[in-house]
Amino acid sequence: MRFLRGCKPGDVIPKTGKKVAIIGAGPAGLGAAGELVCRGHGVYIYDQLPEPGGLLIFGIPDFRISKEGVKKGIKELMDIGVIFHLNTKVGKDIDLEDIINEYDAVLIATGTWRSRELRIPGENLKRVYHAFHFIIDYHMHKYGYIDHAPELSGKTLVIGGGLTAVDACYIAREAGADKVILFYRRTRDVAPAGAREFNKLEEEGFGVHELTQPIEFIGDDKGYVKSVKAIRMRLGEPDSSGRPRPIPIEGSEFTVDIDTVLIAAGEIATPPFENGKYGIELNRNNTIKTDKKFRTTRKGVFAAGDVKHGPSLIGPALGSGKKAALYIHEYLMTGEWGWEE
Repeated sequence: MRFLRGCKPGDVIPKTGKKVAIIGAGPAGLGAAGELVCRGHGVYIYDQLPEPGGLLIFGIPDFRISKEGVKKGIKELMDIGVIFHLNTKVGKDIDLEDIINEYDAVLIATGTWRSRELRIPGENLKRVYHAFHFIIDYHMHKYGYIDHAPELSGKTLVIGGGLTAVDACYIAREAGADKVILFYRRTRDVAPAGAREFNKLEEEGFGVHELTQPIEFIGDDKGYVKSVKAIRMRLGEPDSSGRPRPIPIEGSEFTVDIDTVLIAAGEIATPPFENGKYGIELNRNNTIKTDKKFRTTRKGVFAAGDVKHGPSLIGPALGSGKKAALYIHEYLMTGEWGWEE
């Protein structure tokens, strides 16, 4: 996977003398870096993980993407002069205001790292995980960055209908689960992951249960989850998502014994600040408010990727970063700042 556009390591690129900080080394941040460094700007990327790549390295199973290809693209960025500050969480290890004051422009590309909760009883039991963070921790252990993998055993229940849920099924099996089943409250034809992914799960031997919604996790006397109480659903009129609303069927409750739960109910944007801090406003869904040129409400600060437009796939996130870089370059060259709806 190449992130450079218009140049390659070894090229002599005239320097502008401008410095850009990018917060987040995922697809959007890396895509923006490739555009900006080829235009002669100094590019410095801050990321909380021990290795660049974000979800490209730590969040996506190997069969979906070439990790070596991603690493090759990152090495090209390094070879051409992009500087990475790893294991550095902006807002904790370094203040965003300090970064804004040090650089000529800042791009926030911190993605969606907060998982949605089901808000049902028993969600805090042991071995009930959010799938997103389980996958990250699994890869962190797999690549030698942490000592212990998340505790997983026996029969694993995955909850959700997106690619995170589908990937969690495969990774749970890889991590040692004896059996993996999936609960989804709608049907596969309206699932974010698509019917094809559901069909592949079944072909691979996973149990897929549509129109099924957990309503309670039940624990044992040691605080570990031991079963899930669920209810059957039917589809009603479309809701705000445009998909049929799942409606519980009264009297259809049932219980299934399980040993581990992975919740994949969606992610929420995670800007490195609270709404209004540093003069940067957020939208109601916690994404960063921007205009059509990716500009935030703070001069010199831009936002791109999922933290700007919400959860998406690799392509849209990467494209968002590349497009934002063009407007950052325009700002660095002209100094012009405004707001364009």
